[in-house]
Amino acid sequence: MTNLVNRLFQSILKTQSQRHLPQVPLLARLNSATRSYSSIDAEQRKGYKGHDMLAPFTAGWQTTEQEPLVIERSEGCYVYDVNGKKYLDALAGLWCTVLGGSEPRLVAAAAAQLNTLPFYHSFWNRTTKPSLDLAKELLEIFTARKMAKVFFTNGGSDANDTQVKLAWYYNNALGRPEKKKFIARDKSYHGSTLIAASLSGLPALHQQFDLPAQFVLHTDCPHYWRFHLPGETEEEFSTRLANNLENLILKEGPETIAAFIAEPVMGAGGVILPPETYFEKIQAVLKKYDILFVADEVICGFGRLGTMFGCEKYGIKPDLVTVAKALSSAYLPIAAVFVSPEISDVIYSQSNKLGSFSHGFTYSGHPVSCAVAIETLKIFKDRNILEQVNKISPKFQDGLKAFSDSPIIGEIRGTGLVLGTEFSDNKSPNDPFPPEWGIGTYFGSRCVEHGMFVRVSGDCVAMSPPFIITPEHVDEMIQIYGKALKDTEERVKQLKSQQTK
Repeated sequence: MTNLVNRLFQSILKTQSQRHLPQVPLLARLNSATRSYSSIDAEQRKGYKGHDMLAPFTAGWQTTEQEPLVIERSEGCYVYDVNGKKYLDALAGLWCTVLGGSEPRLVAAAAAQLNTLPFYHSFWNRTTKPSLDLAKELLEIFTARKMAKVFFTNGGSDANDTQVKLAWYYNNALGRPEKKKFIARDKSYHGSTLIAASLSGLPALHQQFDLPAQFVLHTDCPHYWRFHLPGETEEEFSTRLANNLENLILKEGPETIAAFIAEPVMGAGGVILPPETYFEKIQAVLKKYDILFVADEVICGFGRLGTMFGCEKYGIKPDLVTVAKALSSAYLPIAAVFVSPEISDVIYSQSNKLGSFSHGFTYSGHPVSCAVAIETLKIFKDRNILEQVNKISPKFQDGLKAFSDSPIIGEIRGTGLVLGTEFSDNKSPNDPFPPEWGIGTYFGSRCVEHGMFVRVSGDCVAMSPPFIITPEHVDEMIQIYGKALKDTEERVKQLKSQQTK
């Protein structure tokens, strides 16, 4: 294995020198390659390398040069690859398999609906009972404010695309055709379709896609640790960001701004919690200028933060809400938009004039997806999932935050069952490690080697385990995290020593 790694290192070094590829950290490629070869046997390398998928969020070299890690089955908080290797899924898939793998009640709900009515649409005032029942249940459990209607989509991206169309339809109906711009935040993530990627504040989603669209504006990321001024308190930081938002609105013209969209806790951008009084101050600005608030609860919704929705935790009174992921524990694709009475009344009135509300998808309210979502919500109630999250989350948060003293960790932040680790030199937001070192990627690869999945984004690592984790699972997470951190600390020492030679 050592000789193989050395050959890979020399090959990658030569390739990057020849091709001038600074955008692909050398060590990140080495670390990823090392993981792949240790996990997959020779026969499977022959079978999967260079496969036929255009894989999402994957570089071409990874498909052509590496063997993919192929997951075959799941059980509880664990997934297993085709070799039978077991991994603790500390990301719950992609923040979503909150009830873990192979939950028999969800499998049974899907099978029962497939045997009864595998598909029917919801166009032209035709629909199915599961879609009607799920809409009713969702309106009952969302208590941050009264919502009136639910519109079903297939995932968070097309749900957030729908949010933009609803805001435009609403303002057109009110005779305000110029009120069309959306304000999102730097480092936010709202999806990867054309509009949702435009809303997202992550440059990688825009590069070479001719995005963001011109109607999208971005305001400050509310990351206190990284962006606060010397001596500035969290509340003062929030005041400054609210003032910046108001200045942006005034610069563009309030009559042109339709909505502001935000995650209660930013997920893919790095698990960024709102600073004190942030949403209170932001909502005051939006109300002042008659701007809609769209709450993106795709990651936060259904208990991740210790409340059923992030809006409850942070006092958000939204006009529109997006939910997905945990809605079906990701067993089947489904997402939903909650619409306030004020907006739905206008939509009904306008659609009556036009003859139809001409928006929807073939699979809007798919009966099998809805049946699984209904059973998911029942399980949340039957098993007191919120109580479980609040009972286990202190052990999860405290156990991992105990590593905060590591010299390569700048900040560990989180709430409920979501946590982010940001690596930096000298524990400072102003001293990042050289990107070509791929520190976050190295840590993630060591987690995989030790049997745990996390999410890596640059030098930030996120964890969002299933809601069903036990104290024993948390102990295992802490143990593997500690091993990977020790490995990564040694790697940083090696790289620093090479710098001084």
